[in-house]
Amino acid sequence: MDHLQQLIERYPVLAVVKKDISNAFELIKESYIKGGKLLIAGNGGSASDAEHIAGELMKTFAKKRALPDSFVSEIKKIDNDISEYLLPKMQPGLPAIALSGHASLNTACINDIDGNITFAQQVYGYGKEVDILLGISTSGNSKNILYACAVAKAKKLKIIGLTGISGGKIKQFTDVCICVPETETYKIQELHLPVYHILCMMLEDYFF
Repeated sequence: MDHLQQLIERYPVLAVVKKDISNAFELIKESYIKGGKLLIAGNGGSASDAEHIAGELMKTFAKKRALPDSFVSEIKKIDNDISEYLLPKMQPGLPAIALSGHASLNTACINDIDGNITFAQQVYGYGKEVDILLGISTSGNSKNILYACAVAKAKKLKIIGLTGISGGKIKQFTDVCICVPETETYKIQELHLPVYHILCMMLEDYFF
């Protein structure tokens, strides 16, 4: 049984977003195949979720990831001691950046310009057409996420939303919006975690 079906068995309430999860997986998969990266934006608890997602993608999550032979060969040429230390420990990652994690840039934007444009500024600086923006907002109406989505759209990035049941204003900007069927913030967040865990697991299975 595949991961997505197992998710629905454990969380039947998420059956209504099964197709959206599958579509989000396909978008991220295609981005990675083309050499893209995942930019993740969220506030408060959703900022923690953004960091969590980046952590699961950038190193081993649920299965062993083998380093490619080409990398092993190249690092062995550089230094024997260093390669012997690194090679048993290093793990290949899928590039993901939690935009909330850059304290100096974030506080500079808050102090010098306007805190609501921080994520938009990062999307403008980091974003390439092959990339994905994942905007996490329980209401779907967070202004800084909305502005980041507008910049992503202008730069031709694909956009995935992870929200509550309504999708809010962000939904109109997204290519896929996973609107979990809850209205209270903490209940929405409780359903966001299994959704992004299964996405990470599906991506890991595909690439490793």
